[in-house]
Amino acid sequence: MPKGDKEELKFLDVKTRQPFMASEYTIREKSGRFFAVTKAPSGPHEAWRVVSKDFAAKNK
Repeated sequence: MPKGDKEELKFLDVKTRQPFMASEYTIREKSGRFFAVTKAPSGPHEAWRVVSKDFAAKNK
């Protein structure tokens, strides 16, 4: 995978309860767990998804 191209992940928009795919996300660590975070398509809120430590290291 070329640098800059991130794997597409499935997120859940909690406001609309609809899943969506995104490849533009940031990796955040909180309380020792890793999350992929992206903007939800239905508004200004964010969608968070738990990811593995290995996935986080590869996609930071």
